Amino acid sequence: MLRRTFLALIASGIVATPAFAQDAKALSIGFISTESSSNLKSAWQPLIDDLSKTLGVPIKPFFASDYAGIIEGMRFNKVQIAWFGNKSAMEAVDRANGEVFASVIDKDGNPGYWSLLIVAKDSELKSVEDVIKRGKELSYGAGDPNSTSGTSVPGYYLWAANKVEPKTLFKAVRIGNHEANLLSVLNKQVDVAVNNTENLERYRINTGKNPYDQVRVLWKSPLIPADPMVYRKDLSPELKTKIQTFFVNYGKGADAAREKQILATLTYQGFRASSDAQLVPIRQIELAKEKARIESDGTLAAADKDKRLADVSRRLAELDKAVSTQ
Repeated sequence: MLRRTFLALIASGIVATPAFAQDAKALSIGFISTESSSNLKSAWQPLIDDLSKTLGVPIKPFFASDYAGIIEGMRFNKVQIAWFGNKSAMEAVDRANGEVFASVIDKDGNPGYWSLLIVAKDSELKSVEDVIKRGKELSYGAGDPNSTSGTSVPGYYLWAANKVEPKTLFKAVRIGNHEANLLSVLNKQVDVAVNNTENLERYRINTGKNPYDQVRVLWKSPLIPADPMVYRKDLSPELKTKIQTFFVNYGKGADAAREKQILATLTYQGFRASSDAQLVPIRQIELAKEKARIESDGTLAAADKDKRLADVSRRLAELDKAVSTQ
């Protein structure tokens, strides 16, 4: 009787099916919106097809209009595997039951990539100092709020380092994905925009044009850890092992030549095993930004400010300790 009642609740959707029951069904893989869904789908679909064959289940790509849509998709189990940036992966780990299992290796073997501030090649803007000096005349192409290279890294290493805030610095701020920001600069729809080295390389592959002939780079960030691949923690251990093994070995097996061509389209050399530990530098950036916000908040009572700063300092110390013991 209890078994029939439980099965009826599952069928009605009142009780969720456990992850091990889901493993035998179709899975979804999500992609952050760095560019148009059609471009992402055409680049990733051959790899998705190979993953589907390896796991023996249908794999459906999942696209959303912004990064938050993929995070929420994983949170509500509409997405079981996803390609993220580090900031969005951090959000997925913290509130969407995610777990980092791999990271990409770019075509040159670099362990990461770089955020950029770009303008058109013929722009009068020659430096970050020019941008800050003339900010009130300029329009700015910002990144998605959950983008590592579009928001977190430039927010900390570029804007905060120069003690400015884009929302108040510029005449107008337009939020877009990396592809949209690049095209907006090229088409003179914005004066200056953030981008990253991966997207410029993908533009070169897609168009055959060298983007550095068309844009000028005014600022380049420190190295950002390579994009992580994330799956839901509640997938079965067996399935998680199969997924990680597929990605880490992709481009290395009997069909390596064909798989390497697929990876080249993605601008990757392959994937390496990883874990949530790769998110520590991004966590440090976010906590440092939070500390700066608290310190500059004139509305907080002294005791409340001291308490919040102590909490942030404690969390930063814990991260520093974690890094030193790795």
